[in-house]
Amino acid sequence: MRLILICCLALTGAIVSPALAHTDVGQTNSFACGIAHPLNGADHILAMVAVGLWGVVAGGRAILLWPVTFVSTMLAGFAAATLGLQIPFVEPAVWSSVVVLGVFVALRVKAPVWVGAVIAGLFAFFHGHAHGVEATAVSVVPYAAGFALATAGLHAGGIWLGLFAKSSIDKDVLRGIVRLQRCAKQL
Repeated sequence: MRLILICCLALTGAIVSPALAHTDVGQTNSFACGIAHPLNGADHILAMVAVGLWGVVAGGRAILLWPVTFVSTMLAGFAAATLGLQIPFVEPAVWSSVVVLGVFVALRVKAPVWVGAVIAGLFAFFHGHAHGVEATAVSVVPYAAGFALATAGLHAGGIWLGLFAKSSIDKDVLRGIVRLQRCAKQL
C-alpha cells in the first residue's frame, strides 16, 4: 500500500498536465469575482473539497486546522505573487494537489496534524500564487477576500460530506466521492 502511494506521489509531477484554471481568468476586480473564481474551476473545487474530506478522515483537530491552514497560506501565496515573487511549476503543483489530496482521502491517510497542515499549506501557497498572478493591483483586497471566503466554503462542503458519509453511510462512500472527483477531473 505504501509503495503504491509513493509511486503515485513520485509520478504525479511527471504526468500532471497544467491546471489551465488560471489562464484568461477574466475580471479580478471585485469581491464577487473573487467568490466566483474558485467555483468555476475543477482544480479548485476538487482540491478544496478534498482538504475538508481529508480533515474528517484524520479526525480531531485536523478537521478545522487543515482548512484554516490552507486558507491562510493561500493568502500568503497570493500576497507573494502580488509583490512579484516568481515561482516555477505553479500549474503542475495545483493539479498535483488534486491528485495527492484525492489519494490521501481514498487511502484514508491519517497523517499527524502538523504533517497534514504542512502538506495543505504547501499546496495552498501554489493555489494562492496562481490567484495573485492574475489579480489586478487596484483590486487585490476585495478579490482576495472573495476567493478566501469561497475556498473556506468549499472546505466546509468537504467537511460536511465527510461527516455525513462517516455518520450516515458506510465509509466506502468516501471512496466513491473520490472516484467522482477523478471522473469530474477528466471532463
